[in-house]
Amino acid sequence: MQNADVHQALRATPAAAPRKPSVALALGAGGAKGLAHIGVIEEIEAQGFEIVAIAGSSMGALIGGIHAAGKLDVYRDWVCALARLDVLRLIDWTFTGGGLIKGERIIETLRGLIGDVQIEDLPLAFTAVATDIERGREVWLSSGCLFDAIRASIAIPTVFRPHIIDGRRLIDGALLNPVPVTPLVRDSADYLIAVSVDGPAVTGMPLEPSILPAAAENGYRRRVGEFLGRLIPHGESHPREPGTFELLLQSMDLMQANLSRLRLAAYAPDLLIQLPHNMALAYEFYRARELIEVGRMHAREAMANWPRAGAPQR
Repeated sequence: MQNADVHQALRATPAAAPRKPSVALALGAGGAKGLAHIGVIEEIEAQGFEIVAIAGSSMGALIGGIHAAGKLDVYRDWVCALARLDVLRLIDWTFTGGGLIKGERIIETLRGLIGDVQIEDLPLAFTAVATDIERGREVWLSSGCLFDAIRASIAIPTVFRPHIIDGRRLIDGALLNPVPVTPLVRDSADYLIAVSVDGPAVTGMPLEPSILPAAAENGYRRRVGEFLGRLIPHGESHPREPGTFELLLQSMDLMQANLSRLRLAAYAPDLLIQLPHNMALAYEFYRARELIEVGRMHAREAMANWPRAGAPQR
């Protein structure tokens, strides 16, 4: 071949796209605060990284599993459209089986949105972390039905009924591993990034509004509102005692924050993104848009200050 032909052939061959740096992502627990994980994921990908593995506890497992299934945009649009009463309609109350909420209604709603899928068929590696309450052991769910794994991982004690998989009674993974870096430490990704929702408090977070609009507070809805008021306090401008439900979740947040600090000290990620622990209450899913943007903002700031020197650290 003549030199001119060689040069022409080289010019005609498109250059291979540079490989994106890969990320293994650990998503922490946090109830509605975990909606901020959506903004974190979107910012990580917007900055040119490829997420190749995810491990999550509780809400981190839910967001991580849906992203692994390739349906995060579907879930984001759905949850951003939820109003306060929509959140209440997803609650299937019960007073048996070890929890106030069955959890079946929300899981079936998500199955309808996302579709039923096996974890091993997902396009990236995914692990949901749960706790075997009877054996006192951490359980890594990396195969089987995605929504069975998510349902087990979100089973907050006394709030959701435990979920049984293969004869094991499973509850919230955050009890033993709130920010599950450990399932990812042997992953071959370039970077390991962890996201926790127990970071320093920020000022200016809005007070929670009443859980029911005034126009709806009559008859049955008024009685429901009074009952929820004893569990979930209404927003007020003056100091008040926390409701039973809020006190339980605050206690668990405190326990998990201390545990996550110990676990992260032992297994330090390449980058830790800390979201403010007071950005929302655990049940404020109707604030999705705001929380997603909080996650995006904090991820952008953390990555801007990340001294990775442009080369893989692991």
